Amino acid sequence: MASPDIQTLFDLSGKVALISGASGYLGNAMSAALAEAGAAVIVTSRDADRAAAAAAALPRPGEATHHALVMDQHDPQSIERAVAQSIELAGGIDVLVNNGQFGPGNDWTDITTEQFNTQLHNASGYFELARLVRNQAVDRDQNASIVMIGSMYGQVASYPAAYDGVCNASPVSYHALKGGIIHMTRHLAVYWATDGVRVNCLSPGAFPNPQSVPEGLVERLIPRCPMQRMGLPHELKGAIVFLASDASSYMTGQNLTIDGGWTAW
Repeated sequence: MASPDIQTLFDLSGKVALISGASGYLGNAMSAALAEAGAAVIVTSRDADRAAAAAAALPRPGEATHHALVMDQHDPQSIERAVAQSIELAGGIDVLVNNGQFGPGNDWTDITTEQFNTQLHNASGYFELARLVRNQAVDRDQNASIVMIGSMYGQVASYPAAYDGVCNASPVSYHALKGGIIHMTRHLAVYWATDGVRVNCLSPGAFPNPQSVPEGLVERLIPRCPMQRMGLPHELKGAIVFLASDASSYMTGQNLTIDGGWTAW
């Protein structure tokens, strides 16, 4: 069999990719990357208008048709409905990017048990969505690639001095969530490998949204990064296409960290 060339390996033409949280700061960039690689992208958001706007803005280099769906990853019925709608609209799902996440930003000093559990509820949503995508791929006798979105803060602690006097520390519940997602990636990968379903994780470092980052925080964070700058959304595009495509066909159960060297200290 002839070895595929690099363009073929990274090509997502003919594939359907569902991404949760697609209207967010990083979700927009990852959605665009999937579309630019040729995929038909199903963007989901808790807000119908934001989902529709995100889908309408995506490029269409080929014949792909993009769709917008409402999905709340904290609601199992909403997840099940979105997967069923995706199958009805596009015939199936070949790529899943588990990106959506929301929860309170309280730090360890004042977070309640209920607030902590609200943050952790994202993990059960990631799992349920991944399981449904795996099941429909197996039913269709097709391979699939599932990409969990973790964080460098699922691997290392934050720096108290970076937040002191500027804003709350990074939430302890967020660290617990992202560390769990990275390990869930490994667990599902070994169970689903023989099904032709790969599960990997992409962990961004510091990619602060200029529209919402507290004043002074970036200046505190920059010295902690070997590259001495923060990440830009487009710097995740190559990684997400790599993990979604056949370019990573022999890779599963792994965590790819894009953090400017932060976790290398």
